[in-house]
Amino acid sequence: MNYMDMIVMFLMGVGFLFFLGGGIGILRMPDFYSRLHPAGKLDTLAMLSMILGLALYNLHAFSLATILVSLKMLLIVFFVFLSSPTATHSIVDAGMRAGLRPWTRDKAQESMEKATEEALS
Repeated sequence: MNYMDMIVMFLMGVGFLFFLGGGIGILRMPDFYSRLHPAGKLDTLAMLSMILGLALYNLHAFSLATILVSLKMLLIVFFVFLSSPTATHSIVDAGMRAGLRPWTRDKAQESMEKATEEALS
């Protein structure tokens, strides 16, 4: 195993951890707006790490064709970095226009009190 393989494995592992963290964040966050944060940030970072690892792995057989494929992979990263914040902003804007209100601690306490009262009666 050479240094390039170790770097590729490290990048793929980091990407996996970011995807895992993003998935857990999406499940654990309380509302629509909070869930968009891990979805936008961590998935973008995971994609960067994994595609960078794949681009480096592709360069094992160094030729013009592999360089072009790796450049195409990096272009994918570039376009995702441009489109992800725009898409997240558009989704938040659509939620606001639809009247979806952000989560507050007061709402959570009220719903817990209602559930407790219903359970006791």
